[in-house]
Amino acid sequence: MLTPALVGIVLALAVSGYAMAIGLDRDRAFYPTVLVVVASYYVLFAVMAGAGRATIIEACIASAFLLIAAIGFKRNPWFVVAALATHGLLDLVHGSVVSNPGVPAWWPSFCLTYDVTAAALLALTLRFRLPVKAE
Repeated sequence: MLTPALVGIVLALAVSGYAMAIGLDRDRAFYPTVLVVVASYYVLFAVMAGAGRATIIEACIASAFLLIAAIGFKRNPWFVVAALATHGLLDLVHGSVVSNPGVPAWWPSFCLTYDVTAAALLALTLRFRLPVKAE
């Protein structure tokens, strides 16, 4: 049986592998965009549940990750590595930080493994491949 954590790892490997195979990950915007997307899901869950307070808190948290995505895109992609890993670690304690009734029970373990796997793959890419110049 596939666990949410295993699905997160497999999906991150598949998405990153696909991006690598076609050269999409060579664009500096790829992983910052992934960070923006993963940071937005908790906001989406709060909106879907009609949880106004949670929506505001989640939007504030997501805004911090969006700022780091922009810094990583403009300045140094290692910020994106750190933010993806941090977002994954936030998944470990998310329920203690924000009461968001829209979050599926399986989501934190899925998101944790997706984020940390994506961070590791980006780190490996940055370490072993020449950086892409911004256009």
